[in-house]
Amino acid sequence: MSLCIAIALPAYAADDNENWGLCPLIDAVPSFDDAPAPTGTAEQRAEQPTDIDGGTLQRAGADQNIVVQDNVRLSRGDQFLGTDKLSYNQESGKYTAEGHVRYQDSSMRLVAERAEGDQNADQHRIDDVEYQLTARRGNGGAERIELNGPKGALHGSTYSTCAPNQRSWELRAHRIDIDTAEGMGVARNATLRIGKVPVLYVPWFVFPVDDRRRTGLLYPNIGLSGKNGFDWRQPIYLNLAPNYDATLYPRYMSKRGLAMGGEFRWLYGSGSGEVSGNWMPNDDLAGNDPGRYTDYRRDPPVQIPRDRMPEKNRGEFALKTTHRLDGTWYAAANLAWVSDKYYLQDFSNSLYGQSAISLRSEVGLYGRGRYWDASLIADHNQLADFTLQENSLAYDRLPRATFHWAQPFGKWIETGVDTEAVRFQHEDVKFTPGDPNAPIGLRRDMPGGSRFDVKPYVSFPLEGASWFIRPKLAWRYTAYELERGLAQQMAEQQAAAFVAANPTVPNTPELVRSFYDKSPSRSLPITSIDAGMYFDRETEIRGDHYLHTLEPRVFYLRAPYRDQAGMPLFDTNPMSFSWGALFRDNRYTGADRQTDANQLTTALTTRLISQDDGRERLAASIGQIQYFDDIRVVAGAETPIKQGKSAWVADVSVSPSDRWTINATYQWDPKLRSEDLASLRARYLFGNNGVVNFGYRYRRDLSVSPTAPKDRRDLFEQADFSFLYPINDNWSVVGRYYYSIKDKRALEQIAGVQWESCCLAVRLIARRYQRNRSEDLNSSLQVEFELKGLGSAGQNTERVLRRAILGYNRDDLYLAPPSPTVSRQNRGDDADSTLEPTL
Repeated sequence: MSLCIAIALPAYAADDNENWGLCPLIDAVPSFDDAPAPTGTAEQRAEQPTDIDGGTLQRAGADQNIVVQDNVRLSRGDQFLGTDKLSYNQESGKYTAEGHVRYQDSSMRLVAERAEGDQNADQHRIDDVEYQLTARRGNGGAERIELNGPKGALHGSTYSTCAPNQRSWELRAHRIDIDTAEGMGVARNATLRIGKVPVLYVPWFVFPVDDRRRTGLLYPNIGLSGKNGFDWRQPIYLNLAPNYDATLYPRYMSKRGLAMGGEFRWLYGSGSGEVSGNWMPNDDLAGNDPGRYTDYRRDPPVQIPRDRMPEKNRGEFALKTTHRLDGTWYAAANLAWVSDKYYLQDFSNSLYGQSAISLRSEVGLYGRGRYWDASLIADHNQLADFTLQENSLAYDRLPRATFHWAQPFGKWIETGVDTEAVRFQHEDVKFTPGDPNAPIGLRRDMPGGSRFDVKPYVSFPLEGASWFIRPKLAWRYTAYELERGLAQQMAEQQAAAFVAANPTVPNTPELVRSFYDKSPSRSLPITSIDAGMYFDRETEIRGDHYLHTLEPRVFYLRAPYRDQAGMPLFDTNPMSFSWGALFRDNRYTGADRQTDANQLTTALTTRLISQDDGRERLAASIGQIQYFDDIRVVAGAETPIKQGKSAWVADVSVSPSDRWTINATYQWDPKLRSEDLASLRARYLFGNNGVVNFGYRYRRDLSVSPTAPKDRRDLFEQADFSFLYPINDNWSVVGRYYYSIKDKRALEQIAGVQWESCCLAVRLIARRYQRNRSEDLNSSLQVEFELKGLGSAGQNTERVLRRAILGYNRDDLYLAPPSPTVSRQNRGDDADSTLEPTL
């Protein structure tokens, strides 16, 4: 009985991850005071005995009915049935319950006027039912319920997650037929009402009533936009087998045409996978909106010629799969492909997303042991930004093998090795006529090569309770085998640099040949000593007790200079100078450059740790590098680092209360008497939901002379302000203003209002945002209606707000938003190509 009522509601299958904090403690069916405490679970109830209790028990009539009356109570496990009078015939199995029928189990409670049925035939009828779900939100009623074995019918049923006295919305159905054996239900003449106004009528639809997967239609995605026109996307689910399934996504866009997408998923004992794709045979977007394809790198911006616009036949493909070979090794693949570099922009519907420069595909074999890990991979990059050329892509690594081993021997010795062997390849770049970056001939060769890098080391970690000394000795060897074209390019660059340093020497072919080397290599030792101490004391500040620490630390690094001008830059870039850079043995990301060094880092950290709850209320650090020699190794357009002192690096994190969090970073260069970086991030929480965020970030372009005009030496300067302010329990306003001070323009603006009750929420958001770094701001207006426990209509505005307002949901209270990405993950849904903030 309880199962049929619960599953007879289409909304019962809806996801229940909702906020019910505004719901009053009012139940449509209050708890029963005379019900005993439940024992066991629904799965165990069949094994439990049935207890019958009542005021009087007698046999009545020729049919020898058992009649129990005066507060009858039946209990079995988690089930309870109460009524004023119960008549039951043991031979025929017929029963009648009359007067104040009450039932409850672990998932629901209900009351009814009358119930009758035949236990032997498994036929039942219940009249005038009201129910309250207890395992989740939900209540309603039915005029009549008829059950016949696994089949049942509800007449005049209702459902809502609202409190009985606040019926903001309600779902009504004239009749619902249930078949629990098949796990399916059919609703007829269903109506959704907002308040007392019917807003949706469905004459007939089929829905599942349990967790079994079934082939059928899923809820459609409907939208309207200037780019696509009327947009209907109808998912069709195919339940092929218990361990694999598929979903088709036919889609109609009135301004563009028809498209077909799909995904196939599988799962087995050793792995899993998912493959997806989309194909549109005749996309009319280019013809309808040619101004969409504009190259904003030009000044003024130039529209892409029609012969360079995307073809009408367009599509994408993605594959993500893993297979475990044994307890140590597994294989994985993550592949992505799009038909053209305009695809991501044109097929992005949602407001939420990240800018995508490239798609990376990777396949690999991975292993891990107690002291080692290894990999053998191959990856390929595809351009996905129409404003760029292929020379902006990273080199493909076909293949790349890595091995890392680190093992302690006793208490005071640790040895290890880091090894990499990789082959770099890159497609030649073909430029289009009129491109300002095009060389003569409209073609640029991008030859590659191979690289082998090995770095064995031994360290001696000496540690005590309040001190540590970690000396480390490493030796790094890197060797290349370059393609002829790349070796020639490197020789020409070295010859040009030599002539620039020696103006009297002519740049001749003989000079270039003297620098030609297809197999350059580098070998050098690297020595470092990392040492520190811990001091602590108990202190009291304004009556609060803290553990106060003082942690001095020194780090010495020694690496001799090796000329690396003849080595290419395949995957290596300088790291940003930061607190972590004070203690690294290399200031580059890859193996193409190993810095020379004779330097000493001195640093100091202090903390205040609350003795009441163990939280760190203050952490402040300051440090600086003393360069005893010039740093001569450079990468690209870098300038050598002169002997002397680096910029001061200071980090401060303060949490004066559970509501305040403040982080600040500051870098000051004493030689230039200017700041290299300044960052401030502050967050304040108020009430149960409110939050205010403020961020400021400035970085100087270190490649530009500090005497240059301010607009040239500033890499970026940005401010970010966002908030969620609850006016009262129901109304709140949200907003964000993200501004580039350097460019004197807003990057994103959000203003919105949201109203929320126990079971209904409405959000209205206006947004202006920048899709790429040169384009004008785009505008959008989004509305979302959410019926809690049933679903929502409109754009998913919560994803936008969670990204823009850090702390919009209290489960993701972090101060820094996700960092920008240069590649799009293989996703089945659309991703907006919005410029991601750098704060």
